[in-house]
Amino acid sequence: MLKVSMLTLGDYQVNCYILYDEDSKTCCVVDPGYEPDRIAEKLQDLGLRLEAILLTHGHFDHVGAVRDLAADTDCAVYLNPKDLSLPPQLTAGPLYYTHTYGEGDTLHLAGLTFSVMETPGHTPGSVCLTCQDALISGDTLFAGSCGRWDLPGGDPQAIKASLARLAKLPDSFWVLPGHGETTTLSAEKKYNPYLGR
Repeated sequence: MLKVSMLTLGDYQVNCYILYDEDSKTCCVVDPGYEPDRIAEKLQDLGLRLEAILLTHGHFDHVGAVRDLAADTDCAVYLNPKDLSLPPQLTAGPLYYTHTYGEGDTLHLAGLTFSVMETPGHTPGSVCLTCQDALISGDTLFAGSCGRWDLPGGDPQAIKASLARLAKLPDSFWVLPGHGETTTLSAEKKYNPYLGR
């Protein structure tokens, strides 16, 4: 069964998720943007070893702790390579990764199965991940809103198409966004003006 622990980190209040199976001793971390020591302390408290870091996109507020965590744990780091085109001022320097992933990929990590959906618009390489009943939406979908598209690499038509794809997913998904409150896809379909039917 999927277990999720959330940390909200840094000045930009990014949501970092620790995902693991209740029977596993390893985990995946999604979007470790800041405070690697705090993330490492939480992993220690949970008794978990970090197997992989999964990045929803390459903006600095989502990747800032990647190098330190990877150096300490020798874990895999997954990124959609389309975000390698982002300017360095948005990524805080060269993006660090060990593996790439994209549309339709399936990852078996930490006793869990993740499916990758490319959802460009906020950045060219933005992805959403599904795992059991969770939709990890990064900065594509927020509670009541969606990611901005006015930064370099953003595309309003692309994010509109990405949100339309998410609207076709089952209502039962629990949405874990990159910032703000968690929500449900059912609620977003009803109340989110960017996702409404």
